[in-house]
Formats: sequence, C-alpha cells, structure tokens
Amino acid sequence: MKYGLNIRKEGALDFLALGAIIHRLDPGIVPFRKASECLIHVSGGEFNCAANLSDCFRMKTGIATAMVDYPIGDLIAERVRAMGVQAFYKRFAHNGVSGPNMATVYSDRGQGVRPPVVFYNRANEAAALLKPRDFDWKTIFGGGVRWFHSGGIFASLSETTGELIIEGMKAARKAGAVVSFDLNYRAKLWNLWGGPGRAQAVIRRIVENVDVLVGNEEDLQMGLGIPGPKVAAKSKLDPSAFVGMIDKVVKKFPKVTVVATTLREVHSTNRHSWAAVAWIDGQAYASPACELDVYDRVGGGDGFASGLFYGLLAGETPQESVNIGWAHGALLTTFPGDTTMATLDQVRAFAQGGSARIQR
Repeated sequence: MKYGLNIRKEGALDFLALGAIIHRLDPGIVPFRKASECLIHVSGGEFNCAANLSDCFRMKTGIATAMVDYPIGDLIAERVRAMGVQAFYKRFAHNGVSGPNMATVYSDRGQGVRPPVVFYNRANEAAALLKPRDFDWKTIFGGGVRWFHSGGIFASLSETTGELIIEGMKAARKAGAVVSFDLNYRAKLWNLWGGPGRAQAVIRRIVENVDVLVGNEEDLQMGLGIPGPKVAAKSKLDPSAFVGMIDKVVKKFPKVTVVATTLREVHSTNRHSWAAVAWIDGQAYASPACELDVYDRVGGGDGFASGLFYGLLAGETPQESVNIGWAHGALLTTFPGDTTMATLDQVRAFAQGGSARIQR
C-alpha cells in the first residue's frame, strides 16, 4: 500500500539516519552514587532506528554521524558494524585530553517505586560540531535511499545541527526519499541555548520538510507550539488527546501524512501499560494494549518508530504497521540496552496476539 507516501520501491539503502551516536553507561538497578560497575550500550535515537531496521527487520540501513578517532569511538564503531549499519562518518581527531568527545549518557534502570534517573555529559561533543556541507549528500543519495530520518535530540545539540538536518532533508526530498522526524523534545538540552522558544523556531523549520512525524502530546506542544485540545483523555492509553491535536499539526504542516506516538501508563518502573496510535492519511489507527514487565525501558519509543517505518516501507496495511511498531517497542523493553534483540518472527507473533508461552 502506498498511503499518501510516495515510497521508492528500491534503493541502495532502505533507510538513512542523521544524528548523534552516544554511549550509555548503565549500572542496572544500582544508582550511580553507589555504583561499582556499568554496562556500556551504544545508542542514539536515530541510530537506534537504523540498527533495529537492520538487525530485526533485515533492511539495508545507514547513518550519517560524527566519529572521534579514539578508543570510545572505536567501541561505538564496532557496535555500528555489528548491527549491520553502513556508516557515513565525519571524523574528528581527539586531543587526548578534552575532546572532541563521543557523548556519554548515564542512566540507571530504577526499580519498583524508584524511577530511572538520566543525566548527560555532552561536553565538547563531536556531533554538536556537525554543520551543513559536512556530508556529500549527492554521493550518499546517489544509489537511491527510500527513507531519511532525524530527530529532535540531534537538533537540540547546537545552532548548526538543525541547519544540517534541514540540508539533509532537502537533499532527501530531491532524491525521492520519504522524510521522517522524531520530535523527542528534551528540555535539558534546549534550555542550554534558548529554551522552548528557540526549540520551536528550529523544529518548525525542520518539520516543513517532513512526511512522517513521531511525537506525543508533550512533544507537539513543546516542540511545535501546537496547543493541546480541550478533550480530556480518560487514561494515558486513551488516544483522544493526541488525535485531537492532529488537525492543527496538519493544517500548519501540510506535507505531513503520518503522525504517530506510543501511549504509556507507568504503574511502576517495572510495570507499564503500553499501546500506540498513528494518524495515517486522515484516519487514526490504534494498536492493542498490553501490560509490560519492563527490564529496560530506554529505546522503547525508537523500537515503535522503527517497527512502524518497517511496516510502511514493506507495504503493510496502516493497521498492521502500527501493530508491528507496537509489538517491536514492547519486546524491546524486555532486553538490556537501547537496540533490538528481537527477531521479525517474534515481532509478528506478538503483533498477531502471541503469548509468552515457551517456544520449543
């Protein structure tokens, strides 16, 4: 099915992401102030989608990003290769002391009534130095790219990253790729250089180029300045508040054909109710709802987005696309780390009502 999206049938890459790659330190359920060891996860909203689409959904994906030539960069590059993602790097030399650096995100998992705590060290981050003309888009798009994706965290890093996103999106549209953007509004990052007003000025210019938009009610309000509806949601899983904002989004950004989000009600750190909704060509499609026993919640939203993108790229119906995204996002919360460990068969089985009975 084509929807309102004009999706190329083939290309050297099914999906190309533009964004920052980070490494996340994870001490498990132990808070950092008491931690003695950490796992290292390679992550980044855009990279997570590319990695998920490659590893689980067997699509040809790439990422355009910054890479620093030092051991942390080597660690990250190894994980990019392991997930089957083709890399287009703007390389930076490390001075041995202060950078430039690959950003660090610190995130414990929390437990029960204690929520996860996330904080950053993005000082002198290489990705924040990225600017227009750092990538040869003509060459990158030369073999054909079906889908181009970026996000609000990357846009928030500096005054040049948003301009680079716009440049990449214009090149993508010229090359015939579908363009998507995950609003991913992070107040801590935008507050460093202008706050919500500056964020909206940048993000609105980006979304003028977008076909597929991912973001919840808060993202739409804070990132785009779209006022919330008067309708009150009955619960966190009720899509009415989100759907009530879509007309305003589409009126302001007429290129947008798809708007999607996850719906999550947090009962405790380890117990969530989970659903998803997407507006596609003027009609809303809601997933089933389920109860999640969460192992690691980070990356669940990217898991939904990548599953939805797969469905649309693979020609699934709108309802099937939403259900595949919902199922993949749910499964992703059962794994450590930010990227997928699921198989497509597992995703399809859960999307079609599968159970947690042992598979022999």
